[in-house]
Amino acid sequence: MSREYDEPPYVQYPEWFKYIEYVKEPAAEFLGTMVLIILGVGTDLQIGLSQSTAVSPIPKGNELSINLGWASAVALGVWIASASSAGHCNPALTIGLAAWRGFPWRKVPGYVFAQTFGAFVGTAIVYGNYIHAIDLYEGGKGIRTLASAGFLSSYPLEFMTNISAFFCELLATGVIFFAILALGDKRHSGPVGPGYVPLMLWILVLGIGTALGMETNYAVNPARDLGSRLLAALVGYGGQVFMFRGQYWLWCPIIAPILGCLLAGLIYDTCLFSADGLPPSPPPPPSPAAIPHKLKFDTYRSERSIRADSHLYDIDQNVISVSAA
Repeated sequence: MSREYDEPPYVQYPEWFKYIEYVKEPAAEFLGTMVLIILGVGTDLQIGLSQSTAVSPIPKGNELSINLGWASAVALGVWIASASSAGHCNPALTIGLAAWRGFPWRKVPGYVFAQTFGAFVGTAIVYGNYIHAIDLYEGGKGIRTLASAGFLSSYPLEFMTNISAFFCELLATGVIFFAILALGDKRHSGPVGPGYVPLMLWILVLGIGTALGMETNYAVNPARDLGSRLLAALVGYGGQVFMFRGQYWLWCPIIAPILGCLLAGLIYDTCLFSADGLPPSPPPPPSPAAIPHKLKFDTYRSERSIRADSHLYDIDQNVISVSAA
């Protein structure tokens, strides 16, 4: 039985509603990265702290558990963010996609800030959850050393030189970005639909952690490391987290991942690129002069992230169906 309406159920949005669109993408990146860090750093804390008998009688996980935890963290973070944004959750990916896949450079600062702040807040939340276990692990309330700081951000093994750590981070992030470009390439058999991208990322991060995660704790994400490191410095670890091996915090977890994405994009486009693999250009938006002053909106859908079946690069497009009043 259908319901009768005197008029079609038009929805008219207030004038200020359009300004919400400007914050949706950064907010999505913030929330997605926050969830990524809560799950990822939470995995490191649970497994690392439980190695001490002062915290737990038996360990609560192993190296495989860490890789599974981080893979799930990345997949869920991207899944959450991609509802309203490009779902990068990683400044290195944002910069790489801006350089090689047309992601708007004007959006890069907002994305990078939102991702870093999301990592900061996510670390603060999970640190508060584990603060008493950290006290037990360190041997007293308020004692904070690099022994537990390594669960919050990334530090290399002792035998790794800074140059070796730089190469390891560059390699790991480069492989990730190379695979992401392949996921967005329509020429592959059976294009990856948007709903399958988090699953593909889960497999990808699990493989990276299993193969390349041991030596540097695979930061591969400048926001994940810098946001967590800033939080650590503020909650009692102090300047030691930034003075470790001089400028390690800058070169290995931040610059190396960015360069890894740029280099991977260069290699992919030099060796494998074809215009057939890119999505078609969207139609131009209607001219404001062509739209009547008073409108009733039949549908209003702002697609902030149309990424050609892969949710991997951004195109602004407004799809509006209107009728004059």
